[in-house]
Amino acid sequence: MMRMGVDLGGTKIELVALSEAGKELFRKRIPTPREYNATLDAIESLVNEAETSLGLTGTVGVGIPGVISPFSGLVKNANSTWINGHPLDLDLGARLDREVRVANDANCFAVSEATDGAAAGKGLVFGVIIGTGCGGGIAINGKVHGGGNGIGGEWGHNPLPWMTPDEFNSTECFCGNKDCIETFISGTGFVRDYKAAGGDAPSGIEIARRMEEGEALATAAFERFIDRLARSLAHMINMLDPDIIVLGGGVSNIDAIYPRLPEVLSKYVLGGECRTPVVKNMYGGSSGVRGAAWLW
Repeated sequence: MMRMGVDLGGTKIELVALSEAGKELFRKRIPTPREYNATLDAIESLVNEAETSLGLTGTVGVGIPGVISPFSGLVKNANSTWINGHPLDLDLGARLDREVRVANDANCFAVSEATDGAAAGKGLVFGVIIGTGCGGGIAINGKVHGGGNGIGGEWGHNPLPWMTPDEFNSTECFCGNKDCIETFISGTGFVRDYKAAGGDAPSGIEIARRMEEGEALATAAFERFIDRLARSLAHMINMLDPDIIVLGGGVSNIDAIYPRLPEVLSKYVLGGECRTPVVKNMYGGSSGVRGAAWLW
């Protein structure tokens, strides 16, 4: 059996074909057309090319930066706005003459890491993508848990827990609310906080590098970031108590997070104890596209 996964992003579409055992058989990436029908054309072409090249027919899963509403059947909340309001799974299915499964890209990340990645063998996995924004996905026994509203795992648009007076009402989120978790612990939020304290850096990775060199301003910004990340994850642990948390996105490459975060988490988890493993992903930028393939 061959599984094909498609990662539909704002700038690129990537397809990977996996064997039944998870071995990569084919991979190709192309620019994303910023129009709906052209996007369908591009995905159809990639699937046909993979199947022709390999001489195999396979299942198709697609990860998108949004969700398909369980009520209307249409894509919503996608920052690739031209796919919003369309029945992407049905339209692709009609073109490819098979059922196509579509899931949020953060859910695909969680499924990938739960299937054969850093969380392999764990029952309840919370996958977190921290980059420009902050997304989350839940996998239970290797399967997506999207929820009744299709928004399972969307922790980034809850308020930052246990806000201090100076944090309250201090940020605005694109979703229309203030003080969302995303505005504090995304890479963008990390840089914003550092700049507000008088620093200037292009990324969280750079702030962490300066911390390693002993810069006091960067060290203080990192400690604020870790505390906010711990509060946010503790909120999820108190509600969901996952077996493991896997971090992805650019910020996950800051190695200093992993020894420091467990020390702070227990301050906020109910009962003052927490041994929930928080680990770096195994597949990096490929996790989403692999997870789309593992939707089958």
